Amino acid sequence: MSEDADVIVVGAGLAGLVATYELTRAGRRVVVVDQESEANLGGQAFWSLGGLFFVDSPEQRRMGIKDSVDLAMSDWLGSAGFDREREDRWPRKWAEAYVHFAAGEKRAYLQRLGLRVMPTVGWAERGAGTAGGHGNSVPRFHITWGTGPEAVRVFREPVLAAAARGLVTFRHRHRVDGLIVENGAAVGVRGTVLEVSDLPRGVASSREPAGEFEFRAQAVVVTSGGIGGNQELVRGNWPAGRLGPAPASMITGVPAYVDGRMLGITERAGGSIINRDRMWHYTEGIRNWDPIWPDHAIRIIPGPSSLWLDATGRRLPVPLFPGHDTLATLKHIVGTGHDHTWFVLTRAIVEKEFALSGSEQNPDITGKDLKLVLSRAKKGAPGPVQAFLDHGEDFVVRPNLKELVKGMNALTPDCELDYAQVEREVLARDSAVDNAYTKDFQLMSVVNARAYWPDRLTRVAKPHRLLDPEQGPLIAVRLHLLTRKTLGGLETTLNSQVVRPDGSVFDGLYAAGEVAGFGGGGVHGYNALEGTFLGGCVFSGRAAGLAIARRLA
Repeated sequence: MSEDADVIVVGAGLAGLVATYELTRAGRRVVVVDQESEANLGGQAFWSLGGLFFVDSPEQRRMGIKDSVDLAMSDWLGSAGFDREREDRWPRKWAEAYVHFAAGEKRAYLQRLGLRVMPTVGWAERGAGTAGGHGNSVPRFHITWGTGPEAVRVFREPVLAAAARGLVTFRHRHRVDGLIVENGAAVGVRGTVLEVSDLPRGVASSREPAGEFEFRAQAVVVTSGGIGGNQELVRGNWPAGRLGPAPASMITGVPAYVDGRMLGITERAGGSIINRDRMWHYTEGIRNWDPIWPDHAIRIIPGPSSLWLDATGRRLPVPLFPGHDTLATLKHIVGTGHDHTWFVLTRAIVEKEFALSGSEQNPDITGKDLKLVLSRAKKGAPGPVQAFLDHGEDFVVRPNLKELVKGMNALTPDCELDYAQVEREVLARDSAVDNAYTKDFQLMSVVNARAYWPDRLTRVAKPHRLLDPEQGPLIAVRLHLLTRKTLGGLETTLNSQVVRPDGSVFDGLYAAGEVAGFGGGGVHGYNALEGTFLGGCVFSGRAAGLAIARRLA
């Protein structure tokens, strides 16, 4: 079976849709090949909260935030920690280009397509405690009004319109097994047709073969995503020298189709993979009580107030507070020899500070329901959070600390907590709340967060003693390590053209999105500033589409 086109796009996620959108704007014919069904159009981006990184945006200015390209670039470089002369050459260039995009054309580009963001700006990855180190100096996390499905929609609709005009052909349930390379240039793909699947979005589908295919074109764009759904690959690439040994237990934050197959396929065809040891996994994972994909994990996006204890009941060290430094926290947890930790908090904290990642966990924003969004300001936990309190296996709710620790130990009988140890940590923390001044750096961070008025109103609880009965009951949440993003990947030029190991460009082959480390083979370096993953898919997919359109003009 063969089919001619101008361009083949491998992967129907956000980066693939963006590349296809730009190609069809130039009148190019595109075949989009994906191993999943039409129900999964938009890929992993559909499940996201829709966070976008903007610099000096109107929303920031209305919040009184003073941001700039220079400050954002300083934060990016301080977080990325680029230190590899060969492998960080293109990622550095991508980082500078992306920050300028986020401060300039990105907003207008997305607005023209109909995308809007929430009026308030979130403050993610608040950092390691130094001005020049990791973290966002100011709030930059802009949530898409409509979350991930809306970020997908604004590209899906024009691509479907182009398909109706005959410019785009979708080949779902087509798994690419190899690239066709002739005379050093990528000229097509070959693979297996999988049996038809009518399963809902995100559910793991069959890999039963039903035929073979071969498509040819003048260029191929790989936009197949990362490795987060393939724990074998995650462990195989785990940076043990930097983060410690790979955890024995992790839960999975992405669907099973995020399997990393195209990385190996492209490498065998001659493409260069760099920074494969750089990855971004979360430390605040909980098991989904209503799972969609295997071992389905949800991330708590916490405010800064919860007391964070390791598996032995000891408080995590400064500055490893909720929402501050993800990978430093991951390294510390792995170093304890245990794969879980605990949040200890009150009902008052969970009601104000707990948000859950994922479009399906935020039906008010995803559904663009302003009335439901405003109801978050009312007393009580948001509906999805309450559902986890009621049904989540990782949640313990008790009237007092002794009963709480008993409940925690019932969840982890192989790693029982000593009540006296937990009590010491709670009492020490509570003693620091009674005065206007404190030496407790976490409480200082809480006060700093509340100085930002949107956080004060909607995201950060007023400091109070955990053992204050008026703020209860007490809640403990068992937290797991959660796989998510691939920060390294296929090395690409600023045109998203794949590079060979010798540094030369791979004629006819392009890559965008997570498979390319969101640009260049690792635009984030070692750390992400958050809100940068969807934007990286947009920026790199756009670069690929524009470059190929110019080449074929």
